[in-house]
Amino acid sequence: MNGVHDLGGMHGFGPVLTEENEPIFHHDWERRIFPLFASLFVGGHFNVDEFRHSIERMEPSEYLQSSYYEHWLHAFETLLLEKGVISAAELQGTAKPTSPAQPPTVLTPDIVEAVILGGASSRAKEHVSGRFRVGDRVRTKNLNPTTHTRLPRYARGKVGTIEIAHGAFATPDTMAHGLGEQPQQVYAVRFSATELWGVARPDSVCIDLWDNYLEAV
Repeated sequence: MNGVHDLGGMHGFGPVLTEENEPIFHHDWERRIFPLFASLFVGGHFNVDEFRHSIERMEPSEYLQSSYYEHWLHAFETLLLEKGVISAAELQGTAKPTSPAQPPTVLTPDIVEAVILGGASSRAKEHVSGRFRVGDRVRTKNLNPTTHTRLPRYARGKVGTIEIAHGAFATPDTMAHGLGEQPQQVYAVRFSATELWGVARPDSVCIDLWDNYLEAV
């Protein structure tokens, strides 16, 4: 979807400032938020694309004024309320927590490393053929959906070259909305900076893109 979260290539935000000796977490509450993603994901409360889409749906002013882990917390609250896992009263602390009808899967110490390092991979189990091969020149479609997509706004309608065929992965555009995996081939597509920005720096950008985002040149 088009929204303030899709900041790539937008003017007016200034440079990205690198913090010297940046800590892993700036505050203790961030350290507590981080493991909640793995716990709730393993519990089956959402998939990674539902999570991303819930952040995209934040009010623009709220999104810009909040931090990275505040975005995460917003997503947890939004999805758990929408799915009926918790009530507004429970969230606000005015009602006692209730037990779920079906106990969720619990994140146990023996699977923590696999879940965190695996990054909630959505690689498809079955083989799905793709329309393109390494070396093909492709153009991204100029899509402007009101729903979730992983095609960045700054890369739409641009020509690039496929460098890697990653294999088949679940389609985020459908996963975010409960429409199933509908797996497709995913490609690493390299675009020149001149193609994307009209300037030669940086020299190029490589973006992972799904098959149906692309068309032959």
